[in-house]
Amino acid sequence: MRAIFVMIKCDMGQAYRVAREMADTVEELSEMHSTSGQYDLMGKFYLDPEADIGLFVVQKLQTVPGVKDTYTIQTFNAFSGGRA
Repeated sequence: MRAIFVMIKCDMGQAYRVAREMADTVEELSEMHSTSGQYDLMGKFYLDPEADIGLFVVQKLQTVPGVKDTYTIQTFNAFSGGRA
């Protein structure tokens, strides 16, 4: 599995409804966070290695009512701190 992050701009007043709908219907969603700034939400999605990222975003995310714009970040490696 590979992770992508998608920043989502929503229609006014729709961010929480969009987040709930994606949490309930998009099985690839791992986490959804509300954010401040240019975008309203940031989602972390895990896709199969052979999945078409563009098709996923266009067909599964941009079609959710209330989604106005998206910005996709493709990831390569994940790092975490180890504590003893």
